[in-house]
Amino acid sequence: MRDTQGRPLVGVKIDVWETDSRGAYDVQYANRAEPDGRAVLKSDSDGAFWFKAIVPVPYAIPSDGPVGQMLKKLGRHPWRPSHMHFMFSKPGFDTLITALYIRGSAYETSDAVFGVKESLITRLSTVSAVQAATFGVSEGTKLLTHDFVLATEDETKDLKENEARKAMEALGRRMRIVDGLPVPEVD
Repeated sequence: MRDTQGRPLVGVKIDVWETDSRGAYDVQYANRAEPDGRAVLKSDSDGAFWFKAIVPVPYAIPSDGPVGQMLKKLGRHPWRPSHMHFMFSKPGFDTLITALYIRGSAYETSDAVFGVKESLITRLSTVSAVQAATFGVSEGTKLLTHDFVLATEDETKDLKENEARKAMEALGRRMRIVDGLPVPEVD
């Protein structure tokens, strides 16, 4: 975890969740009393965090209702590619909720919910002997690494306002931004 200047962010709250090896989330089991496939972590003094999990698997979204009917009409499948969800929060920073998708996963290029972006695709590597000893896993275990960056609330506000202003200018509209919303300029 780093800020936009490349400095490590300490104490970022990190929520992580994924499906089980069958492609189901814990909340999809009626008899499950405890969370599963989830973790809440904090970044360390280097901005790093780590955890053990299964390699994500593809899964189908429910297709027995209106969404399934829509997908069928569109000639689309209900499958999601392998992915893992993350939510990062720290006071003063904009909360980031995202997912990482595994390169080469089935449905990478045809996600039922269009969630895959090139910037969110990552390759799995393998754990080295040093990493195996440090983290108590077997050498050769799959390893997912990614550099996450958090923007401050002010940076995010400025970016949103600048992008809104540019969009209005591209439409030929004279606008000013008030409380994050474009308002027509009047003489």
